[in-house]
Amino acid sequence: MPTNVNVPYFADPPQNYDRSYLSQITRAFSLFAQQVQNPGEGRNTYTVYTNLQQNDYGLEVGTVYRQGNVLYITLLDTAAPAGVSATALTGTVTVVIT
Repeated sequence: MPTNVNVPYFADPPQNYDRSYLSQITRAFSLFAQQVQNPGEGRNTYTVYTNLQQNDYGLEVGTVYRQGNVLYITLLDTAAPAGVSATALTGTVTVVIT
């Protein structure tokens, strides 16, 4: 949960059902839910990342992942699939012209 979210005030309920009170609670909870879902801005002096995924499979754009000891950020136009490797063999070619 973002730490810069202002939690709305939830007053004590009245003794009897009060439509106005229920409307206020619904508005306050709706506001709180919107604030929690909004990623907002971030500035960190100290950050700890634990259990990071080692590729970008299934991650949304902007998510941090790692490959080895290097951190990367998932981009829309760049893929970092898991388990990709390549092998090349350089040999000799003989061309015979007749």
